Amino acid sequence: MDEEYDVIVLGTGLKECIISGLLSVDGLKVLHMDKNDYYGGESSSLNLNQLWKRFRGDEKPPESLGASKEYNADMIPKFMMANGSLVRVLIHTNVTKYLNFKAVDNSFVYNQGKIYKVPATDVEALKSPLMGLLEKRRARKFFIYVQDYEDGDPKSHEGLDLNSITARELIAKYGLEDNTIDFIGHALALFNDDKYLDHPAMDFVKRMKLYAESLARFQAGSPYIYPMYGLGELPQGFARLSAVYGGTYMLNKPECKVEFENGKAVGVTSEGETAKCKKGVVCDPSYLPDKVKKVGKVARAICIMNHPIPDTNDSHSAQVILPQKQLNRSSDMYLFCCSYSHNVVPKGKYIAFVCAEAETDNPETELKPGIDLLGPVEEIFYDTYDRYEPTNNHAEDGCYISTSYDATTHFTSTVEDVLEMYTKITGKALDLSVDLSAASAAQEE
Repeated sequence: MDEEYDVIVLGTGLKECIISGLLSVDGLKVLHMDKNDYYGGESSSLNLNQLWKRFRGDEKPPESLGASKEYNADMIPKFMMANGSLVRVLIHTNVTKYLNFKAVDNSFVYNQGKIYKVPATDVEALKSPLMGLLEKRRARKFFIYVQDYEDGDPKSHEGLDLNSITARELIAKYGLEDNTIDFIGHALALFNDDKYLDHPAMDFVKRMKLYAESLARFQAGSPYIYPMYGLGELPQGFARLSAVYGGTYMLNKPECKVEFENGKAVGVTSEGETAKCKKGVVCDPSYLPDKVKKVGKVARAICIMNHPIPDTNDSHSAQVILPQKQLNRSSDMYLFCCSYSHNVVPKGKYIAFVCAEAETDNPETELKPGIDLLGPVEEIFYDTYDRYEPTNNHAEDGCYISTSYDATTHFTSTVEDVLEMYTKITGKALDLSVDLSAASAAQEE
């Protein structure tokens, strides 16, 4: 291992694989190592036997659940916004040719004890049972304002400067009720707490526009898409991309130790051999525990069922967002459901996840509001994992550490982290102004 590389990437989680692919496409010489013997790291998809081994030790899964290999249970379940930045990254890098996607059937929000379809346009707002008649009219006006808003067209701004007024002030102009604000902010703009209300309204409006554009993209019941055979396909797609552009992969490398000279990362040692790097090391928090701090914990339940989530129009795939206020929590809870229609379980089976930022030490009790919406469950696994953020100065030590995955069941925060790391390493922003029509070929009807 005497070769010198531009960058060494440790861990094959989704974030690390995307970075590896992007840097390889840019012409950098990348070495990618992992202590595991499989791709995906924390974001891998497990078959039934792996799921059992991880959560139940030596116990064997019941035969009634079907063949182990037909299961692809995501450890970090998330849907992708059809017009979002992850899809743009996939098209920019041409990883779409390694994957097939299918639209997610529906998107729901929990409100006063019930599940409702998320209205995303002025037309849907008028039909939604979420609001009374007068509120529907107010919401419709607000949706029209958002749909018509164009950065470069002052006529569409109605005299408002979205960079100087807050989301709260913009919403107040339309007199919307608290319940309406709740579903717009959390199920459309996808904020996971209410802090956004006191930030400039621009981000809020852009997120709502992205939701509506994504919804229009495939004319489906939700703005989301999801890969056939689960998210474990994504890291592998980016790994193949990196290899095509000359990236080198080494799995099953024990004790990958980052080497420093004068405080700067200069290489990685494994099994007595050291690989050198010029620009630094990219890794997940587990590889440099002394350069990260714990910032929270995610609680989740993985549920195997033989029916869709009740009250979701028999959706084979769906997201349900439970806004924080509805549950007296300080952040949202998420339901993610997929089925055999995306090839992640055998025919007739469904897999659902209930995820939330842990606010107690008892996931069974904490996740109960989400679990109660699922109906009868055949098997359930509870789990918690800690979330970490880097504390180092990358400019000084050449270490680019990803943040841990949060509880959200969409990719907003994941891609923001990846694009930030990319800019730190290369000194430039990734150009994502791609022609999205080209991606329609990647969508499997």
